Amino acid sequence: MSQPQEATPPPLHSVSVAGVVVREDGRLLAIRRADNGTWELPGGILELDETPEAGVAREVLEETGIHIEVDELTGVYKNMTRGVVALVFRCKLSGGTERTSSESSAVTWLTPDEVSERMAEVYAVRLLDALDGNGPHVRSHDGKHLIPAG
Repeated sequence: MSQPQEATPPPLHSVSVAGVVVREDGRLLAIRRADNGTWELPGGILELDETPEAGVAREVLEETGIHIEVDELTGVYKNMTRGVVALVFRCKLSGGTERTSSESSAVTWLTPDEVSERMAEVYAVRLLDALDGNGPHVRSHDGKHLIPAG
């Protein structure tokens, strides 16, 4: 007689979206998160009933007051520790006025050098990847450091 096999639970992942909003002068939209004070690009969890592009536009508007046009997918990033897969899109500014929200304690436009100085590597690389024109990039990290491909 064979032993009954325990069902393996399905993997639990969440999908987030984020926008790399590039202004005409080359500066990039960034927020300081209200919950932990870290600098990141605007974004959040994708709702079940929305497309990735609609989710990016919603999240950027909610967190920054900025309206965008979504251009293209520039990267897919997985936080291996938390099981979060982030889809990152390059976007164009189409209107609005910068403002904070319950999720952002600051909203600003950074140069690429300022991005590298203020953001943790796992977030800075998402913005910098969006600028290089070689995407979409696929990267994994442990929440603090990139994990080499392979």
